[in-house]
Amino acid sequence: MKILVMGLPGSGKTYLTQRLVPLLNAAWYNADQVRKMANDWDFSDAGRSRQSMRMKAFADFEKSHGRYVVCDFVCPTKETRENFSADIVIWMDTIKEGRYEDTNKLFQDPDRVDFHITEWNEHNHGDIAKEILKNV
Repeated sequence: MKILVMGLPGSGKTYLTQRLVPLLNAAWYNADQVRKMANDWDFSDAGRSRQSMRMKAFADFEKSHGRYVVCDFVCPTKETRENFSADIVIWMDTIKEGRYEDTNKLFQDPDRVDFHITEWNEHNHGDIAKEILKNV
C-alpha cells in the first residue's frame, strides 16, 4: 500500500511520518533524502514532476513486494499527485504558508484525501495507523 503524506514545507510531514512508519512496519522515503541520493535539487515544474515519478518508483517497488510504504513530500500540484498515484493520501494542512514563496504560489489543495490533518498532536499517527490497519 502506497501512502502519501503531503503538505507545505514545515507542515509536519516528516514529524507525522517518523511516528507512523513503525506502527505500520512500513518502508519510508523522505523527499529530501531521495533528492539527496539523486543529487537533484531542481524545483522547476519539470524537476517536481521528475521527483514525483522518482518517489513513485521507490513506492511501487516496495508495494510490489507486499510492503506498506510511506512517502513524505510536498507533492504540490494535481499533476505530481496523479504521477505518484497514492492508495492513501494524508494532507498535513497545518500551516497556510510554507517557507518557500515559489512553493506557496503553486501549491494546490488536493481534491481527495483520506486523512486531513489540521493540527499537530501526539495521537494523529496512532489514529491513522489504526484506521489503515483496520481496513486490511
